[in-house]
Amino acid sequence: MDGARLMNAAVAQGVAPAQITQHCDSISLCFSKGLGAPAGALVAGCREFVAEAWRLRKLLGGGMRQAGVLAAAARVGLERMEETLQRDHDNARSFAQGVWELGSPICSVDPSDVETNMVLVKVTVPWLSPEKLCERMQAVSEEEVAETGHAVSVRLFPWATCSLRAVWHRDVSTQDTQLAANKLKFVAEQCRRERGAAS
Repeated sequence: MDGARLMNAAVAQGVAPAQITQHCDSISLCFSKGLGAPAGALVAGCREFVAEAWRLRKLLGGGMRQAGVLAAAARVGLERMEETLQRDHDNARSFAQGVWELGSPICSVDPSDVETNMVLVKVTVPWLSPEKLCERMQAVSEEEVAETGHAVSVRLFPWATCSLRAVWHRDVSTQDTQLAANKLKFVAEQCRRERGAAS
């Protein structure tokens, strides 16, 4: 199992990670995504599998000395996992709810689809691509500052031909989440006005 989001899934379902992985022969777990460590991952499996993984890691030059600082950060991430990840999930739902309440003719999201720290926003008009909307969300304009009193840059990612993805992590606060929802509202209205003026 690629366990990059294993802990998010465990917290969302309210179960131990071992319950999710019980039928897996091997698993990798990333410490640098939701758990917030600067780097690090682990691989688990049967004794023979782990021994072979160690051998291949050494063969490919993957060893690291003085890794205690990274291990300490991973440990903190694990110890605070439930609190941190639950906050990320709550913020993602809050953002989705804000987009839904916006009722924009440009983008939409179903808050009930949000289970963890990811939100997929559907772009509902053919004349605006997810890539362009992501660019607009990241840019800061003088008009935005004048109209909202904030200069906010929000990084979203194109996900498919008509959707984009927003991901929450430990460095995104509740206030950041609200600012991101406000930014999307501003950008959506700005795009709508520009399209109307061009028609």
